[in-house]
Amino acid sequence: MIYEPPGYVTDRILLLGRKESCVYILKGKEHYALVGGGMVHIVPDVMEQLKEYEIEEHRIQRILILHSHFDHCGIVPFFKKRWPWAVITASERARELLSAPRVIETIETLNRMIISKYGREKEAERLGLSFSGITVEAVVGEDDRLCCGDLAMEIVAVPGHSSCSIAMYVPEQKAIFASDAAGIPYGNHILTAANSNFDQYMESLKKIASYEIEVMLAEHFGARTGEDARRFIAKSKDSAVKTRQMLENSFRRTQDERKSVKEVTDRLMLNAPEGFLPREVIALVVGQMIRYIAKGM
Repeated sequence: MIYEPPGYVTDRILLLGRKESCVYILKGKEHYALVGGGMVHIVPDVMEQLKEYEIEEHRIQRILILHSHFDHCGIVPFFKKRWPWAVITASERARELLSAPRVIETIETLNRMIISKYGREKEAERLGLSFSGITVEAVVGEDDRLCCGDLAMEIVAVPGHSSCSIAMYVPEQKAIFASDAAGIPYGNHILTAANSNFDQYMESLKKIASYEIEVMLAEHFGARTGEDARRFIAKSKDSAVKTRQMLENSFRRTQDERKSVKEVTDRLMLNAPEGFLPREVIALVVGQMIRYIAKGM
């Protein structure tokens, strides 16, 4: 089953945000965790949803950022101010990036673009949704194990989409929070997002596939359970193979990174579902993949 609108995916996992940008509340017996940092424009939606689902916010003891891209950490500064007791948790590499002036400037620029795209300038000003960096208070990596009340949170290093990507597995729910490391749901397809290192991306997909998965939690376009969850990684592997071939064919023909970025982005946007990520963001992803492919060729 596919879940896109906000609501309970399981009795312990609540999807919040909007279909283009999802975050999750993991509900342990005593304590909760916010998993994923979302895009900045969903802050008002999440605030309303916390009320609607009667979430006791004092129970949210951790904010887990699965990677440092702007569309996965946008709501964190606002909710850290709202929940000063919640421990911001991420990989060591994410900690470095989220305090780097160049990265902070880029995230702020992209946040402003998204706020404008969704017409939320007045709300952003009222809520103080500027981005000046994030202080990661707890660093996690491969094989680390955290607790969310009575639920385990097993950390998995999954580089490739980004150098800082981690996933989180909850064995009691057979649930994997993979962010973009497992690809981005894209209508009936999966968009390959091997931004950082295509070879590592493929290895990370193999690693994720080794887990028993009944619940797949993406941070764009919802969650999947049952057969849809079990088939997700296989479909993602297939997409990655075809995408790499498309990128290589394009660059071999054009011998020009910019021409190939436009060509591949045009092709991907033709089949983009309504409400998909902005063209500018897809072009950034394609550009990073083309540069990696070109270097190898």
